[in-house]
Amino acid sequence: MDFLLEGIKGITWQMLIMWAIGGLLIFLAIKFDYEPTLLLPMGFGAILVNLPLTGALGPDGIIEWLFKVGINASEALPLILFIGVGAMIDFGPLLSNPKMFLFGAAAQFGIFAAIAIAALIGFDLKDAASIGIIGAADGPTAILVSQQLGSKYIGQIAVAAYSYMSLVPIVLPFAIKLVTTKKERLIRMTYIPGSVSKRTKILFPIFVTIVAGLIAPKSVSLVGFLMFGNLIRECGRLDGLSKTAQNELANLVTILLGITISFSMTAKQFVTLQTLEIMGIGLIAFVFDAIAGVLFAKFLNLFLKEKVNPMIGATGISAFPMAARVVHKMGLKEDNQNFLLMHAAGANVSGQIASVVAGGLVLGFASQMLGL
Repeated sequence: MDFLLEGIKGITWQMLIMWAIGGLLIFLAIKFDYEPTLLLPMGFGAILVNLPLTGALGPDGIIEWLFKVGINASEALPLILFIGVGAMIDFGPLLSNPKMFLFGAAAQFGIFAAIAIAALIGFDLKDAASIGIIGAADGPTAILVSQQLGSKYIGQIAVAAYSYMSLVPIVLPFAIKLVTTKKERLIRMTYIPGSVSKRTKILFPIFVTIVAGLIAPKSVSLVGFLMFGNLIRECGRLDGLSKTAQNELANLVTILLGITISFSMTAKQFVTLQTLEIMGIGLIAFVFDAIAGVLFAKFLNLFLKEKVNPMIGATGISAFPMAARVVHKMGLKEDNQNFLLMHAAGANVSGQIASVVAGGLVLGFASQMLGL
């Protein structure tokens, strides 16, 4: 019976906080349907690794093994997830309206703002760069960059990235309304479907991979797996595999990724002032991304004959496809005849590409400066 007493005696107030955080993530996943395939395993994993004398960690612990094999040694889990994400994406709206590429680029400003803020308050370069990637609004990218740079805050960064992704329906409207007027939100946009050939859709992922590899070599794994998933979707010969990648593969890997990340969520690592700072910087990065996209749209309107609804700019963040849906709903709330979904979807998939390229660029610059 001594081992029972040892377990009870081993409980610390920090562990109790982590149990509460784990419970909160599970609550958000179940009650509000916030990224349940990820937040639920992250929350449950946070409880598992913060039990006294837990068998989930250590040389024989399953969570530590998954972390070493799936993330630390090969980055396999976040990369495999990108195959599923790529298979979900239809680049048609973007290819039929190429100017939407601009919004994906503009909405990455939050990454570099967050890096600057993190560095100014005392984080070293590898941690500041890793924290900045929260602004990509793309969980797998944030995990991969922070792991490759050797950040000691992988758990906090993953929680921040996925938490804010799941809070898009709350954060995005707030950011948009900060910098737009009702008149601007009422701007109507007519969607005229462009003709995008099958050949174009097949060549596009190959072309993007080559260009990204030349511009940002460190992004090749990220972009390559994303585009490979899209090629499976568009080739027309692997429909069964495409559906599997979009559903079974993506869901299974997301669950494993969520519970594996909990390796970095032990009380000793997580209950710190730095965690609060990372969460705060992540929120700033997310809001800055959306604001930068909106302001860029307003700038373009100075020169465009057919005005762009500035809300479209906010969908240049990644967070696919939730960001597009949120802006579409906002447009309908302002004017029930203003259908922005296809425009928003084009900017949103552009943001997905831009976020992984930005992650590769940050990884490349930081690695060069750190001599990695």
